[in-house]
Amino acid sequence: MIETVLIAVLGASSLLAAHSYVLYPLALYGFVAAGRGSNPDRTGDLPTVSLVVAAYNEEEVIAEKIENSLELDYPEDRLEIVVFSDASTDRTDEIVRSYEDSGVSLLRIEGRVGKTECQNRAVAATDGEVIVFSDANSMYEPDAIRHLVAGFGEGVGCVAGELQYRDESEVEGESMYWRYESWIKGLESAFHSTVTGNGSIYAVRRSAYVPLPAEAISDFAEPLAIVGEGGRIAYEPDAVAWEDTGTSVGEELGRRSRIVTRSWHTVASYAHLLNPLSYPTFAFQLWSHKVLRWLTPVFLGAILVSTLGLVAVSPSPLSVAVLGAQLVCYGLAAAGAALDRAGRETPTVVHVPYYFLVANYGMARGLANFLHGRNIVTWETVSRDD
Repeated sequence: MIETVLIAVLGASSLLAAHSYVLYPLALYGFVAAGRGSNPDRTGDLPTVSLVVAAYNEEEVIAEKIENSLELDYPEDRLEIVVFSDASTDRTDEIVRSYEDSGVSLLRIEGRVGKTECQNRAVAATDGEVIVFSDANSMYEPDAIRHLVAGFGEGVGCVAGELQYRDESEVEGESMYWRYESWIKGLESAFHSTVTGNGSIYAVRRSAYVPLPAEAISDFAEPLAIVGEGGRIAYEPDAVAWEDTGTSVGEELGRRSRIVTRSWHTVASYAHLLNPLSYPTFAFQLWSHKVLRWLTPVFLGAILVSTLGLVAVSPSPLSVAVLGAQLVCYGLAAAGAALDRAGRETPTVVHVPYYFLVANYGMARGLANFLHGRNIVTWETVSRDD
């Protein structure tokens, strides 16, 4: 009896973990290859655009971001640039004001209300038919906005761009993960609708914008709200923004924990989208890409415990091999952690398992925060000094 239960737990946990990371993208690929996806028309129109840049204590990069924005290949009379400052305490506001003669506006918001509430207020204060949301450290390719607005075909309320990482970035696992995520987003967009945006580069039709509660994570909640209103989310890989990855895996831990904490609260607010009877296609995507992904640390724990149980209760060559494979992966991750803490270069063979486990630990912390009713509304800017 115990052996049967352990086998069932091992099989179910392995299948659910594999579904999010492997089976789901393969299923999408099969649907798209079979011609069962959607291929929305692209528009050639050039609507008026409000580029809204999020800033909190960004004195190190805000001038570069503004210069980058002023060089975008988009008609000046159809583009407004607004930087909102979430009660910055450094020279961010002063730097932004120095560009007023170039048409850049500062929207100072007191009270440290968080990015989502700032975005709500920025939308109300701007006029563009399309609002493009960006982070201060995200540098756009000159044609990025042209590609974003071209993605607004019929029924599309939001267009997500492509975030890429510079080659000199130190956290290789993060860069690899984002390339993998970009592949999935492309498949989702071709199949039906991408599940989420990207805070670095995404655009929303003003007519489709839904004001959000401050505790929501905007680049996830806004697409969900748009889907709930009958719209779709498109992905434009040619609308490119560049960033550096975090300088350490530890930074990725904090970022992942914060994002997953807020994402759990957000998906709970849009739980109706998980109902396959009401949203058969999108519910499948949301469960597969997000909910099961965030539960991966639970599945990994269940796989390890059930395998240990099987080896203890009824050892077999298969159960021993499965346990051995897990121990090898955890050992490689431990080696990666040791090298990272020693300040030494981590080869890919140990860095990727280390990054994967750190990311899953961050997701576990995010789940724990959600279950304890904790949320994270504001963000802290990471110092970019060498």
